[in-house]
Amino acid sequence: MLYELFIALRHLRSKQKERFISVISLISIAGVALGVAALIIVLAVMNGFEHDLRDKILGNKAHLYVLGPGGSAIPGYQSLLNTLKETDIVAAAPFIEGQVILSTKYGTRGVVVRGIEPKLESKVTILPSQISSGSLDFKGRGILVGQELARELGLEPGDEVNIFSPRERDIPLDESTPVLAMVPQVDKFKVTGIFTSGMYEYDSSLVYVSLEEAQNLFHLPEAVSGIAVKIPNIYETSAIVSQIEEVLKGPYWVRTWKEINRNLFSALKLEKTVMFILLALIVCVAAFNIASTLIMIVMEKTREIGILKSMGSKARSIMAIFMFEGLTIGLFGVIIGLLGGLAGCEMLKRYQFVKLPSDVYYISTLPVKIDYTDVLTIVVAALCLGIISTLYPAWSAARLDPVRALRYE
Repeated sequence: MLYELFIALRHLRSKQKERFISVISLISIAGVALGVAALIIVLAVMNGFEHDLRDKILGNKAHLYVLGPGGSAIPGYQSLLNTLKETDIVAAAPFIEGQVILSTKYGTRGVVVRGIEPKLESKVTILPSQISSGSLDFKGRGILVGQELARELGLEPGDEVNIFSPRERDIPLDESTPVLAMVPQVDKFKVTGIFTSGMYEYDSSLVYVSLEEAQNLFHLPEAVSGIAVKIPNIYETSAIVSQIEEVLKGPYWVRTWKEINRNLFSALKLEKTVMFILLALIVCVAAFNIASTLIMIVMEKTREIGILKSMGSKARSIMAIFMFEGLTIGLFGVIIGLLGGLAGCEMLKRYQFVKLPSDVYYISTLPVKIDYTDVLTIVVAALCLGIISTLYPAWSAARLDPVRALRYE
C-alpha cells in the first residue's frame, strides 16, 4: 500500500480528540450518498414516465398517419392501401375521426368518434387486447366506449346511446327561400364493449364504431380521414416516411408519432433536464462539505504535515495524502448512494406504493425504468466533483512551510 494512502486512511479513523472531524466526514459521505441516490431514483422515474407514456400512446395510436392535403378526407382509399403495401411497412388501416355528442339517460358528453375496420385495426394497434368487457363487434350499430366514459355515464355492454352529429340540410326561411344549414342528426348505437387503454384522456373521450357507420355519421361515402400505418422500428420513421412520400407521389401528408406528440415529449425532456440540474446541486453541496472537511483536517494535522516534510516527503506526496482522503469520502458516498438508489428503484418498481391521479398523470402508479447510461454519468460526475473538491485543501497542505508548522505547533 502507498504510504500516502495509508496515512490518508489513518486520518479518517476516529479518535476521541478528533471525533468532530470524523462526524463531519460522515456527514460529507451522507451528503454525496443522498445526492447520488436522489439523482438515480428521479431520473429512473422520469425515464419510466417517458417510456410508459410512449408505449401507451403507441398502443392506442399508429406509428404513422397518411392524411389528405390540409387534413381533408381521402377518397378512393383502397388504391392508397395497395400502394402503401409496396413499402416496408408492417400493416395499414383506414380510419375516420371526428367529434360528436354522446347522450344517455345519465348525461351527455362530447367525445371523439373513431371509425375503424376491426381486422385491419388489430394489426396496427393493440385495441383488441384492451377490451375489458364485451367484444370488438360492431354488428347491429355497435359502439366501443372507454372505461372512464362508461363509468361516468353508467354504461354497460348492451346499453343504448344516442350520437348527435352535424348534417347539412335545406331549411326554408319561407316558402320560396331555402337556406343550407347544419342541423343535428341523431343515431342510436348499442354498447358492445368497453376498453381500457390505461390513459385517462382516451378512456374518457374516445369511442369506436365501424368504418361504415362513421362514414354515415360524417357523410364521407367511400372516403376516410386517413390511413394509420405500423412500421417495423419506431426509431426509423424518417426513412419510412421518405419511402412512403416517394411511392405515393401525391398531395398527401405523412405525420409521425413523434410529430403528433412533440409537445408532450419535449416537456418531459425539459423536465428531466431541470430535475437533473436541481438535484445535481445536492452533490455540489456535498462536494463543498468534502472541501471543508479536508480544510479542517489540514488545520488539525499541521504539525504532522511539518514532520512529514522535515522527513523528506515531497509536496506532491502531501497533496496526494489529502486527495486520497477526499476521494475516499467521495467514493464511499457514491457507492452507498448507488446501492441506495438502485434499491429504491427496485422497491418502487416492485411494490408500486406511490399512487398517482390518473386524470392528471395519464397513469395510476409511479413508473420506473433504470437507464444505466444515466447511472454511469451520475457516478462519474459525482467522483469528478469529489476529486475537484480536494484540490484546494490538498494544495494548501502541500504549500505549508515545515519550519513554521513545527514552530507554532
